[in-house]
Amino acid sequence: MTLTIGFVGLGNMGGPMAANLVAAGHRVHGHDLAPEALRQAEAAGVRPAASAADAVRDADVVITMLPAGRHLLAAYGAALPAARPGTLFVDCSTVDVAEARTANARAVQAGHRALDAPVSGGVPGATAGSLTFMVGAAEADFAAARPVLAAMGSKVVHCGPPGAGQAAKICNNMILGISMIAVSEAFVLGESLGLSHQALFDVASTASGQCWALTSNCPVPGPVPASPANREYRAGFAAALMAKDLGLAAGAAESAGLPVELGLKAAQLYADFAADEGAGLDFSAIITTIRENGK
Repeated sequence: MTLTIGFVGLGNMGGPMAANLVAAGHRVHGHDLAPEALRQAEAAGVRPAASAADAVRDADVVITMLPAGRHLLAAYGAALPAARPGTLFVDCSTVDVAEARTANARAVQAGHRALDAPVSGGVPGATAGSLTFMVGAAEADFAAARPVLAAMGSKVVHCGPPGAGQAAKICNNMILGISMIAVSEAFVLGESLGLSHQALFDVASTASGQCWALTSNCPVPGPVPASPANREYRAGFAAALMAKDLGLAAGAAESAGLPVELGLKAAQLYADFAADEGAGLDFSAIITTIRENGK
């Protein structure tokens, strides 16, 4: 079934996601504030729109992929009045759970349907159409959105009511951030003990230390050829985005009064790293800070 889709936010993630929707046969009207992002999307078959309101005016489904909650709420302020009644709004940004619920409530109050569907998989997953979507929605809205999400990803998980998708995303990325720090510390310790990177990888990748941060995004060059460590840590998942996600997790934990000590420490390490030498690097480059701190 061919749908008309309004897509707001055509950056590193949104651009290839919109291109995959075009490849799946949908009509995609896209808007982005960056002219270059709009040009690249147009080259992939997206029809450029001058504003968010123009992008959503005739849409069956509206997808947003924006940097932060304030951008999402601003986009909804422009898009909700312009959309046809009953339009399905799907937000794929990573934002605070409370902001996701606020956006959902505003959409419903305006006569639309809405859900949060943040993603995991980074730019490679967005390009390959292999993202994992974590969805917070009513059952009927999830069912309506699932075919559209499946055109951009390989796994679509219904996590619960609105806001649950964002909750799953920040919990998952808290695990990932802590894991990458642990893996990095282990490799730095191994270096100090005269252990080769390959030997440690060969053991840990098939033993109890096995985890995604090790086997898919190994922070040292060599053992995993596709990892950013082999490309001078050019970002697959940027340290700044990890800092943002861990900050959201830390804020949620503090609001709930939960003593997530490792999560809070990881959030601080990544915030400092992203504000300094880690700006623009992959999150696995945190190993460089761990080495420096050990000197």
